[in-house]
Amino acid sequence: MSSLFERILESRHLSPAERAAFLSPDYSSTHDPFLLPDMAAAVERLVVAHEKQEKITIYGDYDIDGLTATTVLLDALESFGFKNVETFIPNRFVEGYGLTVEAVEKIAATGAQLIITVDCGSLSEKEIIRANELGVDVIVTDHHNVAPKQPPAVAVINPKRIFVEHPDAFDDKLRLKKTSKLKVYPFVDLAGVGVAFKLVQALQTKLAGLEDGHEKWLLDLVALGTVCDVVTLVDENRLFVYYGLKVLAKTRRPGLKALMAVAGVEPADVNARHLGFALGPRMNAAGRLETARHSLDMLRSTDGIEALEKAQMLNEFNRSRRAEQDTIFAAAIEQAEQFAADPVLVVSHPDWNHGIIGIVAAKLLEKYQKPTFVLQELGDEAKGSARSYGGFSAADAIRSADDLIIKGGGHKLAAGVTLPTANIAAFRQRINDFYRSQNLINQAELLLPRADAEAKLSELTEDLINEIAQLEPFGNGNPQPVFVSDNLVVAGKRTMGNNGQHVKLELVDGDGVKMQFLAFSAPPHFFVEPSETVKVWYEINVNEWNGRRSVEGRLLHLELTS
Repeated sequence: MSSLFERILESRHLSPAERAAFLSPDYSSTHDPFLLPDMAAAVERLVVAHEKQEKITIYGDYDIDGLTATTVLLDALESFGFKNVETFIPNRFVEGYGLTVEAVEKIAATGAQLIITVDCGSLSEKEIIRANELGVDVIVTDHHNVAPKQPPAVAVINPKRIFVEHPDAFDDKLRLKKTSKLKVYPFVDLAGVGVAFKLVQALQTKLAGLEDGHEKWLLDLVALGTVCDVVTLVDENRLFVYYGLKVLAKTRRPGLKALMAVAGVEPADVNARHLGFALGPRMNAAGRLETARHSLDMLRSTDGIEALEKAQMLNEFNRSRRAEQDTIFAAAIEQAEQFAADPVLVVSHPDWNHGIIGIVAAKLLEKYQKPTFVLQELGDEAKGSARSYGGFSAADAIRSADDLIIKGGGHKLAAGVTLPTANIAAFRQRINDFYRSQNLINQAELLLPRADAEAKLSELTEDLINEIAQLEPFGNGNPQPVFVSDNLVVAGKRTMGNNGQHVKLELVDGDGVKMQFLAFSAPPHFFVEPSETVKVWYEINVNEWNGRRSVEGRLLHLELTS
């Protein structure tokens, strides 16, 4: 029988020929940025702006992808010698998501001659028309859904344009199939920050100031935005995060050093999970509660004391966000029970902060195993966030209700919508009708963990954990390996937590090998009794306690078999 690590590689369809490139990504294998749509036109326009030292505004977004992309371009344009660059970060509670006509008019009034969008703009036709009327050119860099006809910008750099034109040329992870003869950009699931970084790489071929190879110092930002936007960590994204984590471990940015300090992350040990669950939520909290400008200021800070103050402020925002989130979640559960028969949950309330409801939607999806829309009623209008999974596209569902909404869009698994409050009931009906029309089956099964390999407890060693570390960074498209073991007998059970909500099981196999398995906030069926026999799905890690180290399982799913 092959080793357990070999079986993991086989389950991920990594052929022997592909393994070296996957386990040790080669930075020189990054793709040609000029294969992206309109890249040449964007670079040409920026070279002119550089010669004339025109006033440029980078129009970001208030999430981490937008903030890191904004910072990447700010840093790079500074290195290239652009002298008149400003930023505009929309306020979630004032401008809302994406370009707005009012924001374009404000920017034009400052004398800007060029707007570069990051992480938005692909669907902003009327806003870009207005910019052109005011004598302002627009370069769009984005990765969201695209329109059949592009808005009248100088350039719309969005890899999704390639996918729309050639959907059958790409595999399920949005990589160009090896059999394809197309001369196009070979990977279309870049994050917004990834697209901004490709613009920097293209500019390096035309402008002096950022030496070849020095752009790698931007990869700490690229890694942060890429992980937090939950794009697939394969192909170029894997490469960006792999090297970005190395840069982050020795980052020169006082802001990121301070953020790691307040989040309790050791720079030498930083991994993708820290980005998604420690650094990311703190940065996002500012935009959810007040303004994302605080997070941008932290990223851009050059003073250690100021950076620490900003990081501590973000930490406090995150504490407040958690408390408010818990309150909304409890109220949303009460409302969700009224719509228990609906395959898609649509819940709303005037008191629910629309900066937080996206997280609540994700938690409701997890609890009820249903796609979920959560809305805040703001007088005559309601704004909401959607989270989905499996075969149901939240963005397509919103499109099916075009006649009922004011605006909306996003990705398959996460989207946003604004609609008249009076239309909420009709919107709920339309979304659920759309779900039923899709004839989706066994969707809840897609939420169950998929095991990489069946394992004996004796195979779960620290050496295996060290081998698994070669597969990092883990994330969407490259999850931490999951194992399944059957016919384990419960030798002991211990509950923990204020309300006994956590459980630790000692399980023993037929060879007498014992191992501890832990589940936080465990569902009721995890609380099995001694002598019962179970089948478990789990991840493994090293537990260190009082100087003793042992391999421990983190329970993901459990079935009683006795």
